[in-house]
Parts: sequence; structure tokens; C-alpha cells
Amino acid sequence: MKEVKLGECGLSYAVVSIMGPQSSGKSTLLNHLFGTNFREMDAFKGRSQTTKGIWLAKAQNIEPCTLVMDLEGTDGRERGEDDTAFEKQSALFALAVSDIVLINMWCHDIGREQAANKPLLKTVFQVMMRLFSPRKTTLLFVIRDKSKTPLENLEPILREDIQKIWDAVPKPHAHKETPLSEFFNVEVVALSSYEEKEELFKEQVSHLRARFQHSIAPGGLAGDRRGVVPASGFSFSSQQFWKIIKENKDLDLPAHKVMVATVRCEEIGNEKVASFTADEEWQQFEEAIQHDYVPGFGKKLSSILDRCLSEYDMEAIYFDEGVRTSKRQQLESKLLQLVNPAYQLLLGHLRTRTLEAFKESFDKALTKEGFAAAAARNCMQTFLEQFDKGSEDAAIQQVKWDPSKVKDKLKRDMEAHVASVRNAKLSELCAKYEAQLTKALAEPVEALLDSASEDTWPAIRKLLQRETKAVVSGLESALSAFELDEASEKDLLAKLENHGRSVVESKAKEEAGRVLIRMKDRFSTLFSRDADSMPRVWTGKEDIKAITKTARSASMKLLATLAAIRLDEDVDNIENTLSLALVDTARPGTTDRSIQSFDPLASSSWERVPEDKTLISPVQCKSLWRQFKAETEYTVTQAIAAQEANKRNNNWLPPPWALAAMAILGFNEFMTLLKNPLYLGVIFVVFLVGKAFWVQLDIATEFQNGFLPALLSLSTKFVPTIMNILKRLADEGQRPAAPERQREMELQPTNRSSYSNVTSAGSSSVTTTENGPEYSSPVAK
Repeated sequence: MKEVKLGECGLSYAVVSIMGPQSSGKSTLLNHLFGTNFREMDAFKGRSQTTKGIWLAKAQNIEPCTLVMDLEGTDGRERGEDDTAFEKQSALFALAVSDIVLINMWCHDIGREQAANKPLLKTVFQVMMRLFSPRKTTLLFVIRDKSKTPLENLEPILREDIQKIWDAVPKPHAHKETPLSEFFNVEVVALSSYEEKEELFKEQVSHLRARFQHSIAPGGLAGDRRGVVPASGFSFSSQQFWKIIKENKDLDLPAHKVMVATVRCEEIGNEKVASFTADEEWQQFEEAIQHDYVPGFGKKLSSILDRCLSEYDMEAIYFDEGVRTSKRQQLESKLLQLVNPAYQLLLGHLRTRTLEAFKESFDKALTKEGFAAAAARNCMQTFLEQFDKGSEDAAIQQVKWDPSKVKDKLKRDMEAHVASVRNAKLSELCAKYEAQLTKALAEPVEALLDSASEDTWPAIRKLLQRETKAVVSGLESALSAFELDEASEKDLLAKLENHGRSVVESKAKEEAGRVLIRMKDRFSTLFSRDADSMPRVWTGKEDIKAITKTARSASMKLLATLAAIRLDEDVDNIENTLSLALVDTARPGTTDRSIQSFDPLASSSWERVPEDKTLISPVQCKSLWRQFKAETEYTVTQAIAAQEANKRNNNWLPPPWALAAMAILGFNEFMTLLKNPLYLGVIFVVFLVGKAFWVQLDIATEFQNGFLPALLSLSTKFVPTIMNILKRLADEGQRPAAPERQREMELQPTNRSSYSNVTSAGSSSVTTTENGPEYSSPVAK
């Protein structure tokens, strides 16, 4: 630490170690790879132990600071066959302190037990998990003297071997299911022979050296750095690790006879596994189970397993009892592992067969009797008992596998099927009663809203309560067969009640959307028709102002009725507010400026009316009323015009004051006529000519259409009429006198087709009847 100033590195350092068989070229590899100067074996002096103990050096020209540990080789003759404690201790120490562990091995040793370091790694893995808090270490297997076998073929073998070692190691309870990848990253590289292909070896080592640059960076070879200690504490940490390893006795190798028993019993067990796998009867069972359930599976398979285990007992009887029993348990476990997939598949077929039979039986009962919860439970119980009988037939004597999980899944599947059928039937039932309630409410509610009055919403509430109560009672009776819990039943009944309210609210929203049309229709009906629903004839005696106010008040009530939903018996003042703001604005006593300046409709919500119950806000009511008045004003104007025209047509005499003035001012002319009777003849002749012109030009009819249109029409007909009268007088003088009746007929108008009615677009239509002119509004039409 002092020489390389390791204490200044903080966490920016890495530790690399190497382990492997003696004389496998570990030191040579490290020297070429990291530029160190570890002692190498002299090949000319024979193959003997070169490195003793553990040697430490710093890698040259590699960042970050990398410490390299060269470990004494394993399986060496110098330490002897039984004295392998130091090998295990040094290997465990290397794994404890290193970020990267190189496992050096010859290519031809892959698959061997000792040379491939399998016992060493097995012991080290087991003890390391108990002694230290494991961190993720990279195991880099370096295959030396690579043969022609591709690395792609060698790497899977190595990975499989290391995984087997890991799986076989007894683990603490906390790491029972922990995978190897949680503690180790396994990497594999291959190098050519240093002696035979030195240049290629050096080139490959150079490529490998590049991987150690920045090894502690994310994704680098150093792996997880969570457990790393600061560089200043590396010495103390290493001493503590070595102390724990030296005091631990679990690294001792078993006795020789135990080792022999272990190897031989494992070989016998492997032979029995192979014989079981090749057994024709088992193969037939395995093939048949792939397709369907096989009756008698448990009894026949128990016989095969019993025969296999008996053969093992006979061959392993003379070996160590503890090892023999342990390996027998391992053999039985392996055999059961082979059999378990077939057993699970068999239970799966049994579950599928039972489920299909249940569905068929349940659906038939459903078609005949309808859904009933009690019948569904009985049917489920029957088929679960059938499954129990099938699972007993499949049971194996050597192990008590619990089929309860498969049975639970079968039960869940049955319950799911019953639940789906029940939900479908419930949906159909609820939809039926919802449709029934919709039919009972939709049209009556629409009719009540159309005739909007003070009793509209009380009538709707009464209708809703009556129809909802009847339909909910029917649904409640129908739900008894489903045996629902109280909460679910209440939810369904509440949903049906809410549906009834939603139908009413939907209809109210529809009518509110057409409120302007409804208001105009109601105004037109009340304004244009009398109490007997007969069309009004504007004779001049009707009080148009009162009729207009009555019609508008009725339209305002319609607007007030549709302004909010009143399914709850809450009192509101919508109608009073609208009446005050829209209809009674000219009422005496409202001339005060402070009152006039307050607009009760200048709000977006009604007082004492929730927002979700509001259909038309006050501001919208004001806008609708303004549009309503604008569109109905024309009808009122036309009615007034028709009434005035009727008055003019029925009153040809001048006013009384005019008659009095004529009598006073025309006294002299009257006396002149009495003194000169000849003037009477002249006046009579003028009267006859005027009468002729009056009849011919049809002046009365022309002036019904207005003064200016009458003048225009008469100006076009005046000259032709004079010519026609003169022609008739000439013809009259040339022929014999006709009977008096014929003369009267000839004096009637003959050119009615020349009459033209000049009207402006959008004017009202006035027709003459026996009772006087009749007015019909364009809106009413």
C-alpha cells in the first residue's frame, strides 16, 4: 500500500486475482496481461511448484489502480493429497477481496472434476455466502492452449458446470432461491498456446488487457461496487478476511472413504436415472400423458420407481451409510423431478376434462331451469368430488404431492364460469327492467314537459316514484334466485332507480334544448286562437296587449319549468325571478332606479338550485327571452295592423266633428241647391260617373292594401277605365235600350283580372269575410 500509494485512490481501484491448477501458466499470463514480474516456471527444470502463498503486485499502465494477486496453484504434489486447506483458504480469500477472479484452466481439462476446480469452487461458494456479505464478483474463465474446438462449444459446458456447482451448494435460508447471477458475472475467454503460438498468444492477451481498462466504470469487468471498501482500509479489511478464513473449519475436506462413497453412490444414482429414463414402460406413459389423462398412472409409476430405488439399495449397500442415504435421497429427488412434469400434466388433463364436463352439465341445467345459485353450487361440488377421485388415482406412493393447487384452480375456473354466466344473466335481467322503466317513463314525461305548468314536476315525481317502485319490486323478486349479497343487490336496485331518474333528466335536457321552439309554439297557439281553439279574427274589439301578455306569460312558465330539474321536493324561485325580470318589467312601482339597476338574471346559477340540476342558466334564459320576443314581435305587429285595417274598412263616415263642421260650413251651399234644383241634376250625373269609376276601378279593394300601393295601381288603370266607359256609352247610344236588369249587369266590373295586389315581402295576409277582414300571421301559418 505504501509503495503504490493506494491510500490516495479512495474508491477508484480494482483487485484482480487468479486461481487454477499448478503449473498451468498463471504467473505467465499475469505478467503478459498486467506487466507484472511474478516468478514464472522454468520449463527446462521440470514442472514443479513455482508460486507459494499469495503474491501481490500493481498492474502497469492500467487505469484505475489495479492490484493483481497471484495465488498458489491447486492440486500440486508439493503440498500433498490431503493438505489442501491452504488452497481452499487462498481461493476463498481471493473471492472475498477481488472484483475480478481469473480461473486459469487448460482446454483439455474442461469437463474434469479436479482440474476444472469444481470441488474448490463448491466449497468456496458455500462458505463464502455464510462468512461474508456477498457482492457481485466477475468470474473470468481463461481457457489456455485452446484446441480446434470452437469457443462457442466450450463456453456452454463451463457455464453449465458452474451453474450445477451453484445449484448443489447448500445455501442459507435468505438465499435459497437466489440465482448465481446475483453474486457472480461469468465470462469466458480462450487463449492459444504460449509455447506453440507465442505471437498469437500475445495478440490475444493484448485484446484481453484492453478489457481491464476502466474496469470499475458502469458495464466494466469489475461488476458491482456496492461492497467495496475505501483504499485506505484495504489492508485492515484483508487481515480480517484472512483471520475469519483461518478460523473457519468448514474448509476441511471429507475423509477418503467418504469421498469414495460420494463418487461411487453418485455414479450408481446416475446409472439408475439413465435406466429409468430409458425404461419403455415409462416412455409409453410419458408419451400417452402428452395427449390425454391416463387411468392408473399413480399405481403403475410407483411400481417403476420402487424397482429403480431397490436396485440402487442393492448396489450401494456396502458404502458409507450417511453418504448412501444422502445420495439415495438425491436419486429419489431426481426421479421425482423427472416424473413431476408428467404428474402435473396429468392433473392438468384431469382438470380440463372435469371443467368441460362441468360446463356442459351446467349449461344444460341452465337451459332447462334458468340460473339458480343453489343448483350451481351443487353442480360444482359434484364435479370437484370427481376430480378428487381422479387425483387419488394419479397419486404416487413415494411422495405425497398435493393436488390442492390444481383443484383450487379448477374451483376458480368453475366459479369464474358461473360468475360469467351469472353476470350475463344479471345484465340481461337489468337491461330488461331498465327498458321496461324507460318505456313507462319516456313518453309520459315528454307529454308532461310539453304541457309545462305548475303541476308538471310534481306530476313527474309522482310518475317516477310509482313506475320505479313497480319495476324495482319486479327486479328484487327476480334477483332472489341469484343469492346476491345485500350490498350487491342494493347496488343493482339503486342502479335501476338511478336509471329512472336519468331517463327523466335526459328527457328534460332534450326538451330544454328545444325550449325556444316550444315557447314560440305556445305563444302562437295562445295568441292566434281563442279559448275555444278557434282562429282569432282581428275585428278591432280584441285587447291585443292583454292577449300578448297572457301568451308571453304562458311561454315564460314553460321556460321556468324547463330551466331546472326538480325531482327533489326542493322549493325554488325560478318562476318568480323570470316573471319579475321578463314579464312584469313595466309594472307600476318599479320605477326606482336602484331596483331597475339590479338584474336578477345576471347570474350563471339559480338560487337554491344545484349546478348539476340546472338546465338553462339565468343568463341563457335572458338571451332566449330576447330572441323569443324578437321572433314573436312581428306576429303582434301584424295583428295590430290587421285590426287597424279592419277598422278603416268598416268606418266610411267621417268623424262626428267633421259632420258638424260640414253642416255649419256648408249651409250656404245647401241653400243654393234648394234655390237651384238644376244643380241637383248635375250632382246626380257626377255621382253616377263617380259610382261608375268606383266600381270599375274597385277602389275599396285597392285601398285595403295601403295608400301608396292603391295610388300606383289606380294610376295604371285610370286611363283604360275612362276609355272603356266612353266606349260603352257610345255603344249604348247606337243600340236599342236593353232591359233594366241587363243594364245593371253591364255596369258591374268586368276586368277583375287586371287587379294586382302590391304587397311587401313578409306582410300579413288580410281577407274579407262576412264579419270583416280576417288576419292570419305568417308565424301561425
